This record gives sequence, structure tokens and C-alpha cells, in this order.
Amino acid sequence: MADYDKESAGLTTSRPKPQSRKWIWIGVPVAIVVILAAVLGGVLGSRAHKNSSSTSGNAAASSPSGEAAASQAASIKEQVGLFPTGTDSQYLLPIYPSTTNTAAFTSPTFNPSSNVALAWPKDPFQPSNAQPTAPRTDRPRLIAPAYKWAALPQLIKTDPYLKFWNETIFGNATEYYGLPPVVYHMDGSSGILDNAREIKMRVKAFSYVYRMTNDTKWLDRTFIELQNAAGNGTTPFGPNNQTKWNPGHFLDTAEFTAAFAIAYDWLYDAWSPDQRSSILTSMMFYGLEQGVAAYEQNAWWSVGIEGNWNCVCNSGLTMGALAILGDDTTGTAEAILANTLPNALQNCIFAVSSDGTWSETANYWYFGTTGHAEMASSLMTATGSDFGLLKNNLNLNKTGLYHMHVTGPGSLFAYGDHGPNKFSTTANSILFYGDQLQHPEYVLFQRDQHDAPEPNSMFWYNPEVSGAFWDAMPLDHVFDNSTDQWAAMRSSWTDEDALYVAIKAGTLTGHQTHNDLDCGDFVLDALGTRWAGELGSGDYLSTGYFSSDAQDSQRWLYYRKRTEGQNTILVDQANQLVTAAPTIKFDSSGTEQGSSTVLEVSSDSTAFFTADLTSAYANVTSFKRGIRMINGRKQVLLQDDINASGSIMWRMHTNATVSVSGTSATLTIGDQKLQMTILNPPDGVSMTTGVAQRFDNDPALPEGQVDQPNPGVTVVMINLPAGSYSLQVLFNPQWSGMSGSDFKTPPAVSIDDWSLTSHN
Repeated sequence: MADYDKESAGLTTSRPKPQSRKWIWIGVPVAIVVILAAVLGGVLGSRAHKNSSSTSGNAAASSPSGEAAASQAASIKEQVGLFPTGTDSQYLLPIYPSTTNTAAFTSPTFNPSSNVALAWPKDPFQPSNAQPTAPRTDRPRLIAPAYKWAALPQLIKTDPYLKFWNETIFGNATEYYGLPPVVYHMDGSSGILDNAREIKMRVKAFSYVYRMTNDTKWLDRTFIELQNAAGNGTTPFGPNNQTKWNPGHFLDTAEFTAAFAIAYDWLYDAWSPDQRSSILTSMMFYGLEQGVAAYEQNAWWSVGIEGNWNCVCNSGLTMGALAILGDDTTGTAEAILANTLPNALQNCIFAVSSDGTWSETANYWYFGTTGHAEMASSLMTATGSDFGLLKNNLNLNKTGLYHMHVTGPGSLFAYGDHGPNKFSTTANSILFYGDQLQHPEYVLFQRDQHDAPEPNSMFWYNPEVSGAFWDAMPLDHVFDNSTDQWAAMRSSWTDEDALYVAIKAGTLTGHQTHNDLDCGDFVLDALGTRWAGELGSGDYLSTGYFSSDAQDSQRWLYYRKRTEGQNTILVDQANQLVTAAPTIKFDSSGTEQGSSTVLEVSSDSTAFFTADLTSAYANVTSFKRGIRMINGRKQVLLQDDINASGSIMWRMHTNATVSVSGTSATLTIGDQKLQMTILNPPDGVSMTTGVAQRFDNDPALPEGQVDQPNPGVTVVMINLPAGSYSLQVLFNPQWSGMSGSDFKTPPAVSIDDWSLTSHN
């Protein structure tokens, strides 16, 4: 896979890019993971490494409170600046210094302040009886009201994050300015979604910089982009009729509408009457009128769809309607709001499971929560209420924790589909949720991420936040909703070389047809790279790719969606059963990280996850999979207790170079190595490697279709004949300074008998 190159992506940053070794991402095209935002560059301190040592400290018992605490937090923030010393150029994750800062790295909190230089002033718009169709009289209405624009210059001077983000937005806008308007490109059934989101990204940046500078060149450049997307530019843009924004794939229409709404609203007073009329007319004709028609026809995404489609479509339409209330004389805006708000309350908000997991996948969380957050935020700033979007699903306040735990040092546990290019889609929804739902740890986590610098962040970020997200944050967490059933375990939140394991069970239906047949799938990170990874999406344009999640769906013909394309067990080389109903068990020593970025865990610190996966297989009498950290979170044991009447194949996908010797293998990536060994090898067992492609005897693909290649990916396979086994595989990352005698060989313990102390 090609290395990430921020320069070719048109990004800028005010700090130099750090030097770092190459990291490996399995099978995901780089454009998919690039969320066009800045990379935190530069190395101002040493990287956090596993064998560093320092004591964890806490704030002094005499810490101030109230206004004094807010003043102290602001002073510390100014002195420390950005917590990360950089962001890795491959995985784009923060690099934290190896240090204990008892003053700054303390428990997450908000320190309310009356000082306008330290906090947002109170919104003067406080309606006693908020109504969706009764917006504020001043502009802007959407996300970024005028009182925040007025306070922003002073806050930028005092808050290092706002300062850096502001510089980055200016740099990105400058890069976009020199590019030609976005060229229309219809990507088959995936439509023109990339076009819409790229235009939205540009419009937000141009509009932001105009309002901060009053330089009319940014106003002019915004109008050029809008005119182009409306088909009034110098080059054609789509069909010359009302389907220009592709309502057949309504995500496209919604994102175009959101882009036009932001431009119309944020630059309202700067537009000439003719320009304002032109923007409104285009948004009505290509966007909002199509939205009314979609609801009249009960568009599929509006009927019982708890996922990103419902959130994004309702959000874009809502933003468009709010932007033109009072200017629209046709009643279209009111008609839109009469549909979008109740529909989102019935559907969109429940895409978050009872445990906080997004019901689709870890990547589709970005799209869904961005839509939801922009809709809720726009309603709040325009009308004074979220009307239940933040409150009616009480589990929404857990979804920031989901995103934090699904992010490992080797990037996301990216099970299932990863989706299209993100462009204007970010994880900044948790800046908004963290502030509104009082979770400062979400704000502190996200502000360090590579996608934080974009216009929404400037208004969603609460500058009263202080502390470190990792202080008192547990290393492990289980998400136990039956649809989800997954867990994450790690050795540190702040060491890029940390050991990280994530594993899932869960049902194989109920994910908006974005999942894989992957009960028991896992990923493993250590030594700054991912050793067991995900392949990501197949080709969305493939025949039958989204046909259904039934057992005979054509979706399950494609390698990346089949069970053989996952890091789990195959029996008779057959797909798992979509009727699977696993049960799980999880336990943890409850280890929490302290204020220090350096964490030395005790030798008995551990966590484990087990799942009964019997129901996922046709030729299995019993099958339980368990994974656990051992030896002070330096090693990982993966165990399968299985009784099968068909041949058994254990599979793991890796970008490593693999050298097999008997029942052991050495995996090498760059200058790092990982040793994997079968403990107590059963009779008849063999370890081999192969390519990541369909078996020769797999069912045929649909006529004319070819499978997506997986270059550079090796499959490590362990084969066993039918029978009853306890297959134990031990993973030993070759940590610097750790000798062979420092590694432990755990005892053989039936998964049913696993406990926190069973492998001591």
C-alpha cells in the first residue's frame, strides 16, 4: 500500500512532519483513511516508549476550584501547548512525550470561567418556547452563531488548540483555493458523494476564512464553487435537470444541500441579493424539493433505517431548511422540518447501540455521528433546542467511549466496510458530544487527533476543558450488546508502541449490510505496527454487494466479506451462519492509566474475552474462542476450544513477512518482529502461509465479476483434521530489552475455566 502523503492530499500544517518508521495498514486504500485535515507535526519531546519509566502523579490536594481553577488551567494550557509532540505520518495518531506532568495531565474536567478570554460567552438567544420553525434573527444560524465568531479571535490567542486549528484551516483553504472547482464524477451506484463532500469541505474552509478576514477573494472563490455545483460554472456538472445532485443516491443530495446551507448562512450578509437568490434557488430546486419528494415517496432510508443514511440525509435537509427559513415563501422549509426531525428521532439516534457502539461499523460511525451532530448543533444554534436529538437515546453519551476504544495504536479496529472518502467527515462529533453531554475525556481525546482541525471544531470545542483523557481511563472495555459483542484491551493509552488487542463476536445481521461474516475476528498491534489486520471494503459496485445479509446473499461470495477473509476459524472452508447468536464473557483487572504518559503495569494486570461461537457453524458440536493478555500485558494468548466434524482452518491476515518453522512463525515488519507459536501442538496440526484470495472451490462469483486483490497480504493458516482440540497460539512481540527468559509460557486451561488468575 502507498504511504500516506499529506502534501499530495493538499494539506498544510504550521509544524514540520515528524520522522517515523513506516507503519503498515492492511488492505485499505489510503484515500479512504485520509480525512482532509492537518497532521500535527514536529517533535518537541521524546516519544513514549514501552520501557521508559516514570511515576504517575496526580494533582496536588490543594488544587484550586472555581475561577481560580479555570485561570490555572488556562495558564497551564498556554505553557504546555498541544499535548502531542506530533502525529505519526502513517497512522496519523498522536505521539505523546514520555513525561509525568502533574499540573497538566490530571483528571478530565471543565473549569467554568466568567473570563471571556477563557470561555465562550453565553448565547444571547434564549427562547422560552423553542420551535423548529422559529429561528434566531441574527446570522449565522448554523453551528457557528455570531456571538461565537465575535469571541473567537480572543480565544485563538489564549488557547493553543484553537490557534493551531485556525492556522491549519487557513492553510487548507489556501491549498483548496488554487485548485479548480470540483469536477463532476458519477461513481456508478455510489453516485457523486465524493464530489458533494469535497465541495462541502471546501465551502466550510472558504467561508470560515472569509469571516475571519473579510477578504472578498474567499467570498468569490466560494461562489465559484457553488456555481459550479449548480451547473452554472464554466464546465458541465451533471445532468441538466432536477436530478443534478443525484437524488437516486440521496446521500449526495443531502451533502450538497448541507454545503449550500453553510455557504448561504455563514456568508448571508456578504452575498449580493442576486447571489443569495441564486444559492437559495439552486438549493431549493436540486436539494430541498427533492427532499420533500423523498418523504412523499417513503424513501427507503427514511423507513426504519437506524444508520448513517438516515442521519446524513435528515441532517443535510434540516440544515438547508434552517438556513432559508424566512426567505423561502413556498413553505418547503417548514415541510422539510416537519419530516426530518421526527424521522431522525425515530431512526438516526438509535444507530447507537445500548453499549455505545455504532450499529454499522467503526468507520460508518464517522458518517453517522457527523450527520447527527451537525443536525443537532444546527437546531440548537438556530432555534435554541435539540428537540431530543441528544437526549432521547440515553446511550448516545457512551459512543465517544466506543470510538476511543475502537482506536488502537495501529489505527481502528476496522471490521466490516470502511466506506467512501471522508473529506468533510470527521470524528469531531465527540467534541460536540463531550461538551453537551459533559464528557470532557471525549473532548480531550479528539482534540489531539489529526482530523480535529476543521471549522466545526472551532465552535464545538469547549476551551474550558482541562486535564488528560487518559488519567484514570481503564485500559480495557467490553461492549456487550448482542449485536456488537466486542472488547478492546491495551497496555497504554499514550505509547504508540503499546500492545493492543480487539476482538468481536456479535450477530451477523442488523448492521445495514456493512458487516462481514466474522465472529471471532481480531486485530493485534504492538511495537508501533499492526500485525493482524482487516481488509476493509470490497468493491461497492460489485454485483450483489449490498443485496442482503441473508445466507445466500451474493455479498458473501466476495473474499473480503467471506469468513475466509477474516481472522477467525473456518470449518470445511464454509462461511459462518448468519443466524449466529454468540454469547460472551469478559473480565479485566481494571487497570487504569494515571496522569503519566508512561505506564508500567503490574505483572498480574490482564484482561480476557471469550465467546461461544458454536451457533456460527454448521459442522461444529462446540466452539469457544478466547483471547487474553498475559505477563503484564507483554504477550497475547489466543485459544480455540473446538469440536468439529469438518476440517478446521485457523486464519490470520498480516502485512508482515512470515517465516514458518514447524509450529512457529516469525513475522517481520521493518525492523520489528513478532513470534507466534502453537503451544502443545495437537496431533495432525500444520502451520502454513498463503495468499489472501478465494479458494479454488468457492462458489462462483456473479457473472462478469472479479474479486478485489489484496496485494502484500499474507494469510497465516493453521490446519487440523476434524476432531476435538484446544488450539493455543501465543503471540510474543519482540520488545526491546526483553530477553527470551522474560517471556512466559502459560498453562493449558480450558476456556470454560478462564479467570483473571488462571494463567498466572
